[in-house]
Amino acid sequence: MPPERPTGADAFPKPVERSAPRPPDPADLYAALDLGTNSCRMLIAQPQGSQFHVVDSFSKSVQLGYGLESSGRLSRSSMVRTIHALRICQAKLRKHEVRRMRLVATEACRRAQNARHFIEMVRQETELGLEIIEPEEEARLAVISCAPLVSTKTEQLLVVDIGGGSTELVWIDLTRVPRAERPRAIMRLHAGFTNTGTPFPAARVVDWISVPLGVATLREQFNDVADDSARFALMSWFFEENLSKFSPYEAEQTREGFQIIGTSGTITTVAASHLGLKRYDRTRVDGLRMTSDQIDRVIREYLALGPAGRRRDPRIGRDRQALIMSGAAILQALLRIWPTDRLTVADRGLREGLLYAQMSADGVLEDGA
Repeated sequence: MPPERPTGADAFPKPVERSAPRPPDPADLYAALDLGTNSCRMLIAQPQGSQFHVVDSFSKSVQLGYGLESSGRLSRSSMVRTIHALRICQAKLRKHEVRRMRLVATEACRRAQNARHFIEMVRQETELGLEIIEPEEEARLAVISCAPLVSTKTEQLLVVDIGGGSTELVWIDLTRVPRAERPRAIMRLHAGFTNTGTPFPAARVVDWISVPLGVATLREQFNDVADDSARFALMSWFFEENLSKFSPYEAEQTREGFQIIGTSGTITTVAASHLGLKRYDRTRVDGLRMTSDQIDRVIREYLALGPAGRRRDPRIGRDRQALIMSGAAILQALLRIWPTDRLTVADRGLREGLLYAQMSADGVLEDGA
């Protein structure tokens, strides 16, 4: 399956946020659920200034897309595991009496032949209405979730979201935006990737791409390669091959004024390993800046450990060890093309983007990032 992208730069779909049926109460709670190829994650939050306060959360590895690469279908066991997790989410939503929510599914459900059957099973079993979103919207939501981490010195920005089944890349030009306005200009993309003619300085989306390779799907493609180092090299090469249609692929970037923001379990795990954390600490990881050399050093350590060593490494964790090298292969490919001294680690993603988009559309966030 080839990467998905628009026919030309700045050709993006209209925003899909729904207008609120009634004026929102600032005390209202909002929920965002992200059902991906590997994990089911949910946040329940309340608007607070230009940000939000998390009231409750849920995260579980459900491996919904396990075997999808070979069969083209969601397996019965994967669907059962996922529905069990969604029942827990349903209980939390009822407990907090959440009325404003978006519950979305991504690459696994976009690709599975029996996805509609699964969505109907979820509705019958949990009364939750899952919505399968397109790659364009997934990319946009990942971008706005990272707005608070954009440096005022950044002129060219690459946002990377490495998921279980796909990887989204968005390239943004901020040179026309005054420095102090750059994080806010990213947040305003909740209304769409095009310049809507607002009086505010606009961030320009140069190009975006959705590569149908994430940590789970890339790993499945090379399961038959026995040698650990060879498998890693092949995965990294194969991912780079899928970037050839991304317009900034051939463009060299000076490190000054160029920032990559990466959001994924792979990138936060690499950051935690770099810091030597044996117990994960979001406050130390989210917003951390790393150089290409620091990231490469961690990846080489992972390779030296081998599969058995990675399983025992407390910095990686049991849930992540099986997928860490496919994610690291994607990350290494990106840094081979665009080396940087300013990769910013984001412990945030689609859920946060869904919350920001809902709250921004309802006008309950203060203007800022």
